[in-house]
Amino acid sequence: MAERIYPVGIQTFSDIINRGCVYVDKTDLIYKLTKKYKYVFLGRPRRFGKSLLSTTLHSYFAGEKDLFKGLAIEGLEKDWTEYPVLHFDMSTFKNCNLKDLQSKFNYKLSEYESIWGKNPESETPGDRFKNLIISAKEQTGKPVIIIIDEYDAPLLDVLHNEDRLAEIRTVIQEFYAPIKANDEYIRFAFITGITKFSQLSIFSAINNLSNISMDPEFAAICGITKEELTTTLSQDIELMAEHNGVSKEEMARMLQENYDGYHFTRNSPDIFNPFSLMRALASGEIEDYWFASGTSTYLINQMQKFKTNVTELDNVFAFSSSFDRPTEKMTDALPLLYQSGYLTIKDYDPLTKGYFLGIPNKEVRAGLMENLLPLYTNLSDGTSLGFAARFYQALVYGNIDKAMTLMKSYFASIPYPEGGKDVLADMQKNEYYYETVFYIMLSMMNIAVLTQVKSCRGRADAVMFSPHTIFVFEIKINKPAKEALAQIDEKGYMVPFEADERKLVKIGISFSTETRTIEDWEYRILDKTSTKPTLKKAYSVEEKRKEHGNAYLLSLIHI
Repeated sequence: MAERIYPVGIQTFSDIINRGCVYVDKTDLIYKLTKKYKYVFLGRPRRFGKSLLSTTLHSYFAGEKDLFKGLAIEGLEKDWTEYPVLHFDMSTFKNCNLKDLQSKFNYKLSEYESIWGKNPESETPGDRFKNLIISAKEQTGKPVIIIIDEYDAPLLDVLHNEDRLAEIRTVIQEFYAPIKANDEYIRFAFITGITKFSQLSIFSAINNLSNISMDPEFAAICGITKEELTTTLSQDIELMAEHNGVSKEEMARMLQENYDGYHFTRNSPDIFNPFSLMRALASGEIEDYWFASGTSTYLINQMQKFKTNVTELDNVFAFSSSFDRPTEKMTDALPLLYQSGYLTIKDYDPLTKGYFLGIPNKEVRAGLMENLLPLYTNLSDGTSLGFAARFYQALVYGNIDKAMTLMKSYFASIPYPEGGKDVLADMQKNEYYYETVFYIMLSMMNIAVLTQVKSCRGRADAVMFSPHTIFVFEIKINKPAKEALAQIDEKGYMVPFEADERKLVKIGISFSTETRTIEDWEYRILDKTSTKPTLKKAYSVEEKRKEHGNAYLLSLIHI
C-alpha cells in the first residue's frame, strides 16, 4: 500500500489538498449549505473540524476550482464565481486583555485594508469592518463572503470574570454589528463557535441567522461518520490493524469505542472526533489525543460551582432548551458540558421531545475523570490511576480482599484538611462522596461502571462489568458492611443480571467518616455452575482477622 499522509496539525483546506493529505469529502454538504442559507451559525466542540470547514468555504468562494478536482462539488458547481472573502480566525484572539484585543483587530483589519482600502474616518473595529464590506463589493462588483471562525474564543477565557467579560463583549459586539447592517453587500456569512452568547449582536441583531448546530441535514458536516470510516478510510483501518496485530474488524471496533459516539441531533449518524481519529491513524496508536490538546479549566470549575453530580453524567434527561441555551445564562453546567463535547445526544424521546445525554466515548470519559478526581482527593491523577489499575486487576483475578484492601489504602491516603474545615472535609461526611470517588477511579480506567442502577425495588450504588464477572456494590456510612450486603438482596439489586452468563459478585462496603476510609467489607459470589444457584459464604475483614491475624491484612497490601 502507498504511504498515507494524514492532516495532523493542518486545518487549512488548500494545504491539505496541496500536500496530498487524506481528506474526507464534505463538499456536497457545503454546496447544499451555501445554496440554502445566507447567514449560518454552526456550533461544535473544539478540535472538531470547524476551521477546516471554514477554510474549505473560503477556497470555494474564492473560486479556487483546481483544489476541488475529484470532489463531489466539482460536479455540482457550474459557475465558480470568485467573490471577495473576509475571513477572521478568532482563535488567535484568545487570552487577550482589551489592549491586546484592539491590537489583534488592527493587525487583521489592516491586512484587508491593504487590498480594499481604508476610510480615514473609520476608527473602531466595527466601522473599519463595515468599510471593508462596502469597498470590497464596490471594487469587485461581487457581494462579500464573511467567515468568522471561533467567534466566541475571546470570550470563553473570561466567562468567570464579569467585568472583563462585559468589557471584551462590548468590543466584539461592535465588530459583529456590520454583518446585519450591510445585508445588501453580503452574499454569504458563516460563523462558527463552541457556545452561544445571547447578548452579542451576532444573535440578537441578525434575526435571520440560521443555527444549523442541531439540523439533521448538516449533522455530519464536521467530524467523520461511521460510514466514512468504513469506506473512505477503509485502507487506513487496515494499515492500523496491521500495525497493532489485530483484525480490521477489531481495529474498527477499538476506534469506535474511543473516538465515536457523538450525535448532534436526534437523527444524527454516529460521528467520530476527527482530530483524535486522524492522530490515531497517523501514529497507529489508540491514545487520548483530544484531552492532551488542552483541557478546559473553566469547565471543571463550573462543574464544581454548580455541584454537578458526576455519577449521573451517563444518564441525563433534558430538553434542548436546557443544553442548547446561551452560556452566560447557565444555571447548571449542562450547556457547557454539551456544547464543549463532554456530553452528547444518546437518544430522543418523541413523546416528550426530550433528549438523553451521555459521555460520548472512552477518550472523553477517561480524560474528564482524570481532571475531576483531584477536586475530590487532592491527589495527582497519576497516583490515582495506579491504585485504580491494581484494584481492577485484583478484582478481575478474583482476589476481592486484596482489591478492597487496596481501595482502603487509597482512601486513607487522601489528605485531610488541617482543622477539617473546607469543601473536601464537608464532602467526606456523606455517602455520595465515597460513591463518586469510587466511580471516578474506575471510569479513569475506562472500566464499564454504572451508578444508581435501577432494580425492581431500588437502586444499587454501583455496578461494574468485567469480561467474566459482574460486581454489584452497596456502600454504607458508619454502618456494618453486612447491612449493605443484606440490602443488595432485600432490594433485588442483582435480579437484572441473573440471566447474564457472567459470574455475579455482590460486595457490601462500610466507610467510616471518622477514619475517612473503608472500615469493613463483606462479599458473596453467586455460583452458577450448579443447577440450583447457591451463594458462597460471606467473608468479612473481621472474620479474616480472626482466622489469620493482622499479618493477613499486611499480605494483601503488596501486589
